Amino acid sequence: MTASSRRITLDLRRWPLRVTLGIRPTVVIDGRTEPAQWGVGTWQVPDDREVTVTVFLFVVGARLGVATTTVGTEATSVVYRAPWLAFLPGRISAS
Repeated sequence: MTASSRRITLDLRRWPLRVTLGIRPTVVIDGRTEPAQWGVGTWQVPDDREVTVTVFLFVVGARLGVATTTVGTEATSVVYRAPWLAFLPGRISAS
């Protein structure tokens, strides 16, 4: 028997100045690392339970701008905003 799934939209927003110096976000959904790029993308998640979404910036061996949220079964989108300064936490919200 296969579990049902759904898609959530992740909007990964850069710094307001758009200076990324080649830094890309990393998305972790329920402990599984997923490739990501700045902008809007969709990810497949289980339909029957909440999932934990973490986004961070991997810079010279360090995880910076970390933000985590739990996405409920009714949520369809997540927005991550990178911090102004890389050593600050990012902001993330699910809706």
